[in-house]
Amino acid sequence: MPPIAERIRTLAMTASVTKVTLDGVPYPATGGVDAQGRPVVLARPGDPLHRVPEDAAVAVNLCAMRLLGTVEHPRGLLEAQGWLQAVPREQARDAALAVAARNADEALFEALERYGEAAAPRLLRLDVGQMVYLTGEESGVLDAEDYLDAEPDPLLETAERVLAHVNDTHRGQLAAGVSRLLGRRAGEVWLWELDRFGATVRADGSLVRVLWERPAESGLCLETALRGLLCGC
Repeated sequence: MPPIAERIRTLAMTASVTKVTLDGVPYPATGGVDAQGRPVVLARPGDPLHRVPEDAAVAVNLCAMRLLGTVEHPRGLLEAQGWLQAVPREQARDAALAVAARNADEALFEALERYGEAAAPRLLRLDVGQMVYLTGEESGVLDAEDYLDAEPDPLLETAERVLAHVNDTHRGQLAAGVSRLLGRRAGEVWLWELDRFGATVRADGSLVRVLWERPAESGLCLETALRGLLCGC
């Protein structure tokens, strides 16, 4: 498996903000995670978060989902704890893009065009103190240094594209390959995770990890390794 810090950074890059807890009170929220791994929240006028003071201590909850057919399943739950700050003007566009990647809200355009106006939507970013995670059967806490210094899987974009393609059009081959691997007929089979170290397959509700002979160094290597699983070679 990838190092845990890399796995959580990778998971965070595909996660959406679900709520922000301030002074013990949870508020629904919209947001994503920027390229540095920091949660970004869109706060609309009238929302309690819109008038949050600078450096307020909060917990930002994120959830990464996986669409299998027509049903979404949670892959991991994260809680980033730290201090909420306004995104600087020169970094607002990148922050808006991070939110748009998870939720393309029209209020993002207004937040950019009316930046600094009292009645405009705000972009708020978390100064991460620690990251609490629950993924599969694993749970734990990463401090800010370990989490922010880690890099997400360099093949993440390719992996997500290939994973979606396999689940859409090659599940029969996947089920045959997994059946050969397990030595028994596998029923409902989906590709659950894909990374440079291997693949995780959801077979009949259970997760099975398949490791590559060596870590994939490129998108082509990743596709070749996965083809070996599909073809049973």
